Amino acid sequence: MNNAKPRIAAENWYRLRRLANGVTAIDEPWIREFYRCNIWHVRGRDSDLLVDSGMGVVSLVDWVPKVTEKPLLAVASHTHFDHIGGHHEFPCRAVHRAEAELLAHPTRQNTLADEYATDDIFDALPPLPYCSTRYAVKQAPATHLLEDGDIIDLGDRHFEVIHTPGHSPGGIALYERASKMLFSGDILYDGPLIEDCYHSNLTDYIASMERLLRLPVQMVHGGHFPSFDGKRYQQLIRAWLDDKQ
Repeated sequence: MNNAKPRIAAENWYRLRRLANGVTAIDEPWIREFYRCNIWHVRGRDSDLLVDSGMGVVSLVDWVPKVTEKPLLAVASHTHFDHIGGHHEFPCRAVHRAEAELLAHPTRQNTLADEYATDDIFDALPPLPYCSTRYAVKQAPATHLLEDGDIIDLGDRHFEVIHTPGHSPGGIALYERASKMLFSGDILYDGPLIEDCYHSNLTDYIASMERLLRLPVQMVHGGHFPSFDGKRYQQLIRAWLDDKQ
């Protein structure tokens, strides 16, 4: 019996959903939910913002025209393989200074691809010539290095960089104060959080969560799983912190 997984045509690889406040959710529905990165496209007056870029197994630029309509800054919430695979396709790339070296010189080991990028994470495989054992993130040196407190200016919208180490040393969240909207990356989402990567730090993680708890938030778009509101945000953080005490 042939148990090989089917392959999906490139034009069917991505899924787009238009949300409120100029946000479009892009994802790769053929990747199992736990491993499926949320890619966030945010429309601004003068330029656009892309938060993370997925695995990069199918061209994001070729198959999602929305991301080429305006000048765009591709921000990495952190540098694990499922979040930066497509960054090399964008001329303007930003990452926190602590993970700039990883974005510039990714390996299967330092991006966690050697541990997680297997056929098992897919319900259906990308088109040929994709092969999980040969998958690797391409080099994408940052053109902008981010620090805590930096502002990403889209003309009519402004996102504050919040350094959230813990899951990884250069993890960041992006906060729009006017709308109280947060792009949280992998420090917080509504699913099992990962605290034991090779460069995770529990003390930093706790400090980041305590900081986020003080932030007035109405809508959260995380690195994985569905978005959620401010009430759920408070519940998730408090429950996580209670578990660590």
